[in-house]
Amino acid sequence: MARSTSGWDESDVRVRPNKKGSRPRTKDRPAHEDAVIGRIITVDRGRYTAVVDEDTPQERTVIAARARELRRTPVVAGDRVALVGDVSGAPDTLARLVRVEERDTVLRRSADDTDPVERVVVANADQLVIVVAAANPEPRTGFIDRALVAAYDAGISPVLCITKADIRDPAELLANYEHLDMDVIISRTAAADASGIDARSDDGLSARLQGTAVEALHEVLKGNVSVLVGPSGVGKSTLVNALTGSARATGGVNAVTGRGRHTSSSALALRLSDSPAGSWIIDTPGIRSFGLAHVDPDRILQAFPDLEPGTAGCERGCRHDAAAVGCGLDPWVEEGHAGPAGPARLASLRRLLVTGSRTENKSSAKELGEQ
Repeated sequence: MARSTSGWDESDVRVRPNKKGSRPRTKDRPAHEDAVIGRIITVDRGRYTAVVDEDTPQERTVIAARARELRRTPVVAGDRVALVGDVSGAPDTLARLVRVEERDTVLRRSADDTDPVERVVVANADQLVIVVAAANPEPRTGFIDRALVAAYDAGISPVLCITKADIRDPAELLANYEHLDMDVIISRTAAADASGIDARSDDGLSARLQGTAVEALHEVLKGNVSVLVGPSGVGKSTLVNALTGSARATGGVNAVTGRGRHTSSSALALRLSDSPAGSWIIDTPGIRSFGLAHVDPDRILQAFPDLEPGTAGCERGCRHDAAAVGCGLDPWVEEGHAGPAGPARLASLRRLLVTGSRTENKSSAKELGEQ
């Protein structure tokens, strides 16, 4: 072969191989028809713990790593997932999580009311148990209202559990929710001879009147997947331990700040003791705020069924905020249709609607800026 005048020709050129290989990429992914389905019970530093063959003699716990194609898909406690590889559950084995099954419900929150990024708290829950203390730490109706909005938005039934009722009578707090159709459990925890329940039969609430608070709550939870949310220090982990026989760490309240100390660092699903198959409790880390940036402002009103009928007197396009002229909610509350707590409930609704409008305006401004 003739060489060029420079002494080199094409045979002397070395071609570097393609790092990604010569096989063309494809978007088609394997169907993994042989995968087994498990329920995620906790997530810890990139490792997913799932229960496989639930409620059968072959039930076992499997540790899995998420497949590469799912790196942008959130996987949370309560998810039903498809697993392949070593699903024996033997020590030092690792399966591969290849698919998240369709979710029945998704409980979401954002860091605050202006954060467009929504965070999935748990999946496939039937009930949201909102746990607050009557005192120490002080209860906040704003937190309860936000949790109720998140529950209704997700299609999850809410349950209100008030602990430490022997420290302070929760009647004033309960007055805000007497028109809501939800179970209410009231627990006395400090007195040695406390009955566990302190509720009136004429307060309009679906309160449990017999047995201890743990027994009453157990009756509400059995047969369901329930997630417990609440600020730190209200006794969530104590309740979970009593209901499941587990040993979740418990903590108190900081004497200086009045806030609870975090004792749970990750969500964990535990089986409810002495209950039918499918009875699970998901304990979550203490949540101090429930951002609602992901909730459409028009849907916030659905969490206030005691006020919603008053919108029939509103003009078309009414935003129901304090600046709205001729809003039907004002005469509805003034005439007492929402009860004694009506003014406070209306104020809470309007605070949430204002934050929702801010989020909506921020999103609209961003969209205009991108055009």
